[in-house]
Amino acid sequence: MRGKGKVFAKKLVNSSPLLKELAVKGYDWVSRFKYRRIKRHTPTQEKTVVFESFLGRQYGCSPKALFLEMARNPAYKDYTKIWMFVRPEKYKSLEKYPGTKVVKYGSREFYQSYAKAKYWITNYHLPRGIQKAKDQVYIQTWHGTPLKKIGCDVADKGFLSADKKRAFKEYEREGRLIDFLPSPSSFYTEKITSAFRLGSQAKILEIGYPRNDALFTFTEEKCAKIREKLGIPKEKRTLLYAPTWRDDQHKAGTGYTYKLGLDFDCLREKLGEDWVILFRAHYLISSSFDFKKYGGFIKNVSEYDDINDLYLISDMLVTDYSSVFFDYGNLMRPMLFYMYDYEKYKNQLRDFYFDITELPGPVIKEERDISKDIEELWENFSYDEKYRRFNERFNPVRGACSGEILKRIIAGSS
Repeated sequence: MRGKGKVFAKKLVNSSPLLKELAVKGYDWVSRFKYRRIKRHTPTQEKTVVFESFLGRQYGCSPKALFLEMARNPAYKDYTKIWMFVRPEKYKSLEKYPGTKVVKYGSREFYQSYAKAKYWITNYHLPRGIQKAKDQVYIQTWHGTPLKKIGCDVADKGFLSADKKRAFKEYEREGRLIDFLPSPSSFYTEKITSAFRLGSQAKILEIGYPRNDALFTFTEEKCAKIREKLGIPKEKRTLLYAPTWRDDQHKAGTGYTYKLGLDFDCLREKLGEDWVILFRAHYLISSSFDFKKYGGFIKNVSEYDDINDLYLISDMLVTDYSSVFFDYGNLMRPMLFYMYDYEKYKNQLRDFYFDITELPGPVIKEERDISKDIEELWENFSYDEKYRRFNERFNPVRGACSGEILKRIIAGSS
C-alpha cells in the first residue's frame, strides 16, 4: 500500500502546477538543509573529485573524458575519483580504476561526496541543494555547442513548462558559481557566456572539448567492436538519427515526449537492404518507442551511454536542432538536417544563434519521405568548402585536449 500511496501522491502533485511548484520548493529547502548539515562537519579534501553526467543518468560526455585522463595519468594517481549514478550497480565496474568509487545519486553518501570534493565536474546543472564553498572548484563542461538558444538567451514564447522556466533560472545562478569551462571555439565561448551570464570568476579554457577526444583517437578495431556489440552486420551502412526535444511537447507528470517525424516504413522499404538506423532520443525525452516491427533495421540506442561510440560507427547523421552535428562535424562525414517543423520551431519555440544556411548539409523544412535525400547525399557527398568553413568556425581545435585542460585547472586552483 505504501508503494501505491507514493505513486498516487506523485501523480497528484504532477497534475497541478501549483502543487508541483510547492513540492519542488519544499524539496529544494530540505536538500539545502541536509547538505548544509553535512558540509558543516566535512572539510574539503584537496585531492577528491566528483563526476556527474546528465544528473547521474549516463557515463559519458566530457566528465567521462576527464575521468579517463585522470585514471590513466600517473600525475593523478593519488586522487580519489567519485562517480554519481542513479543506477550505481550498472557502473560498479568503474571501481577497477584505482581510487575510484561509485555512489548512488541522491543518497547521503552523494551529499557527503559533494561536500568533501575539491573539484566538481559535470555537464549539466548542479544537483538541487548543493552549495559550493569558497575552497571548492566547479568545472562546468556543458553538453554541446548550441544551435538553438539556451538558458538566459531563451525568450518565453508561451510553451515553456514550469520545470523549464525553473531550469533557465539555474543558468544565471550557476553562472556566478562556475570556475572553469572548457570551450571548443570562440563561438561557443560567446554563446555560453551569454546563456549563463557568466561572472568574472569564470575562466574559459578555449582549447577544445574533452568529450571530442574520442573522435580523434579512435581505431578501426574499436569501431568494429562497437558494431559487433550492437549487432550491426558488417555489410550494412549505419545512419544515426538523433532529434532533439520540443518545448511544446511536455506533459505534466510525464516529461517531454516526442512525435516521430520520420516515416520509418518508407525508409525500411527503400533503404532496408543497405542501411541500419540507430535511433537516439534526447536524454530529456521520456517517451518510450517500440521498433520491434522493424527487426534489425532500427536499433533504439537512446539508453546507450556514450554517444561518441555511435558517432564513430555512423556513416551519416540525420538530426534537426540538436547540438550533435557540431561534434559529428569533426569526423567530416555526411549530415542531413531534417527540420520538418522549422518555421514553428524558429518563430514560436526557440530561435537560433546563427542562420541555418551555414549548416554543412542539406536542410529539409517539410515532413516527407527522406529516403531519396539520404541516397543522394550518400552518393554525392564531398567534404567541400562550406563544410570546411563550418569546422573552421565551430571546430577549430583538432586533437585531444583533456590532459591540458586538467593540467590548467589543477594548476589554476591550487
